[in-house]
Order: sequence, then C-alpha cells, then structure tokens
Amino acid sequence: MSVCLSCDFNPFSMKKYLLISGFIACLYFVSGCARNPVTGKRQVVLMSEKDEIALGQESDPQIIAQFGLYQDTALQNFISTRGEQMVAISHRPNLDFNFRVLNSEVVNAFAVPGGYVYLTRGMLAYLNSEADFVGVLGHEIGHVTHRHAVAQHRNMILGQVGVIAGVILVPQLGNMIGTMSTGLQLLFLKYSRDAEREADELGVEYSTRIGYDAREMARFFNTLERQRVGTQAAELPEFMSTHPNPGDRFTTVNRLAAEWQNKLNLANPIINRNIYLRRIDGLIFGEDPKEGFRQNNVFYHPVLRFQFPIPANWNYQNTPQMVQMAPVDGKALLMLRLAPGNSLQSATDSILLMYRLTPVDMRNITVNGLPAVFLIADQRPQDQNQPVLRTQSYIIQHNDNLYHLIGVSTMSDFNNYVASFNYTMQGFRNLTDPVIINKKADRIRLRSANSTMTLAQFFRQHNVPESKLEEYSILNGMQLTDNVTAGMLVKIIGQ
Repeated sequence: MSVCLSCDFNPFSMKKYLLISGFIACLYFVSGCARNPVTGKRQVVLMSEKDEIALGQESDPQIIAQFGLYQDTALQNFISTRGEQMVAISHRPNLDFNFRVLNSEVVNAFAVPGGYVYLTRGMLAYLNSEADFVGVLGHEIGHVTHRHAVAQHRNMILGQVGVIAGVILVPQLGNMIGTMSTGLQLLFLKYSRDAEREADELGVEYSTRIGYDAREMARFFNTLERQRVGTQAAELPEFMSTHPNPGDRFTTVNRLAAEWQNKLNLANPIINRNIYLRRIDGLIFGEDPKEGFRQNNVFYHPVLRFQFPIPANWNYQNTPQMVQMAPVDGKALLMLRLAPGNSLQSATDSILLMYRLTPVDMRNITVNGLPAVFLIADQRPQDQNQPVLRTQSYIIQHNDNLYHLIGVSTMSDFNNYVASFNYTMQGFRNLTDPVIINKKADRIRLRSANSTMTLAQFFRQHNVPESKLEEYSILNGMQLTDNVTAGMLVKIIGQ
C-alpha cells in the first residue's frame, strides 16, 4: 500500500457483463475466424488484431496502477532491448510490444493481448543469467505471438473472482471490491497445457535465434518449483501456478534447446551469468518498506505512519490500492484502503452508498486516540438465493487521511470473525517506533568466493543465518552441496 492510494484506478467500479451461452457464442465465432500468426491455421477468436491492441492498451494502465512499476531505468531498458530483439525475429515482428518491470515481490511473469509483457522484480531476483531472463521473456512473447490470451479471452467469464489469488471462497465477498478490471482478469488467466507447451517452444526458438542458451530456461523451472513449495501466494498468481508441470517441461525444453542449437549451428550459446547478476545488484527483495510491510503479524506503513495487527494465520497481500487479509477458510475478507470524502461523516455516507449498505449500528468512537466511526451494516443481494453479507467498518481519521477498515462475511458466518475484525480495527494506531519508520529495504547483494568451497560453506563464511541457507540456495539456483569456485558471484540478501 503506497502513498498513491487515491490514484484514478478504482477497483470498486461496478460493471455489468453479458454472459453468452455456448450456443450463441458458437454462432458468433463463425464470423470471428483469423489465421494464427504462428501456425498459419484458421483460429476462432472474438477480436481482430486492432481490438487485441486496444484491449492491451486498456489493460496496461490498470495493471500498472494496481501493482506499480519498479523504478530502475537501466533494468527497464534492458528488458525492452532484449524483448525487442526477440520480437524482431518472432512471428509478429510488426506488433508494437511493450515490456514492464512491476514493483512486486511475487515471482511471476505474464502477458496480456496486444503485446504487453510484464516481469515482476520478484522474478528478476530469482533469475541467474541473461539466458534465464531471455528464456522467460521469450516464453511470454510466445503467448502473445500465438494469441493465447486472445483465444482464452473468448472463454473468459467476466464476473467476480477470488480476491486473494483464490483464497476467498464465498463469491459474494468479491462484490465488496467490485468486478475486476479487464487487465486484472487477464492476469488471472490460466493457459492450457497445450498453450504452455507452445509458449515453451517459442521461448526456446526466440531465445536461441538471438544467440542464448535455452537450456538455462529448463534449469530455471527447477528453481521455480523449489521457490513455489516454500512460499505462499501473494498479490499475483504465482508463476508456477499459471505455468504448470515443471518436471515434464524441464525434459522437453532441454530437448528443444538442443534441437534448435543444432539447427542454427549455435556452438557457443550465450549465458552471461555474471553480467546479469551485476544488473540486479541492489534490486529490492521482498516487500518495500516505504509502501508498507508485514513483520511479526503487524502491518506497518513508515511513510503514512500507522500500524495495525494482522490476525494470526490469515493470508495477506499489500498493493498500492489496498491491504487485504483473509482467513485460510476463505469465508471472510478484511481490508484497508483510503476512505472517500473529506470528513468522517461524508466518508461514512459515501461508503454506505458505494456498497449499497443498510446501517444496523453506527456511532462515533475513538481508536487509540484517533476520531473514528463504528459501523455495522448489511448488504442484501439482488439475487434472493444469495446470502446477506454483514460488514463491520471502522472509518478512522489519521493525520490528513481518512482510512476505511472493513470486515465482511455472510450473515451466518459473521460472528465467527468479529473477534478477528476487532483485533485488527481496534489495533490501528500511530506508528512512532523510529526503528520501523527508518527500516530499509532488503536488497540483492553480490559476493564473490575467494576459493573453492560448497555453497553452504560460502554462506556461513558470510554470516548467513542457518534458517536462511535453503532460501538463499534457491535464490541462486543451486544446491547447498554445490561447489562455488574462486571469483564466482553469489547472491545474498542485505541492505
């Protein structure tokens, strides 16, 4: 959650979408055929290339507003340069591609129609060579050139989706945030195994054609699988959840890489390990404190100077728009965002109108010395078969901002979560701890070995805690028993 919480992107906007039955859709598809740029075969799609580009142009600012761009001009230029190299030899060289580095710690890469490709800084942190990087980038370019997202879009139901990467199991809770924007819906698409196989093939082809060793891309799948097992999903669907089956892909990509190297007579394919590592030296790793962070189940915002506790064992995600929390059972939602209006009363009135809430209990209170409004209200669905939602809100005035903490559940489940809602809402307070206020971001730092030793020995030599050894080995795409040779660069985390 950053200081740009009040930007124009509004995830509360309520849009209506028409769900077309399969029969009517088939009739429509008859007039929506085009040749696939890769296969040359006729393909049933719902949009022309002009429409595809327009969809990408609409989606791009929504995705940027939701997650933010990572402010590193050199990295941005690097991803654009390598991307454009592959586009030039791709099956759609005339499409105007755009490449972005998102300011998210989640390990992911994805593309939306029209040539918009995104890598998170979390993904960049786990890559260990230019060959790794180019392989992943080529894979995402492949999704675009093969028009996978366009084909998937024809089947996409534009309705409510789970809020925290599938955590929220009660669909009605999605209504509290509103229908997701087009760009964010596309982000959550999962491709078929055939589409992933095709993108892998194109990633190998494109990266090999510009001289890189696509076998590194195959090895990177193992790193991703190790990383996925030890972490939880955050604000983006994880790369391995949308790009499944790493074991089979490792074998297949290795075979394809060898075939393309033979076909192109590429005797010395580029890896560029050290060159890439130096590019990401200093990259922020994990949450960026200036945009808020979680530590010991407390959320702190050093810039806006507030804090509140997070219920134990609840999932959590922080984006520039809001902070969201949900229990593992997915039957409740708790979130914080800026409240509309310029006073507690106007904010409360706007919230009641925005969510179509009927007040049950409302009164002025104070929360740790801060003026606030306490509100219990219900949202009755238009569909009588859907359950009534009950909400609890604290609208709190803090410095020059108004904050809205809202907990939501069905009427039947609400009492099971009141204690958790109260724990967070009543714990909202000023942040005064100078250690937290001045906390610096963790960053990728490079160290070199002065002699041959195992990776575990190297880490211990650099005072890496025992609890972090496995995490750091995954970050480097190595095993703790692997040897580090003299002069070899290794990533650790520092400030």
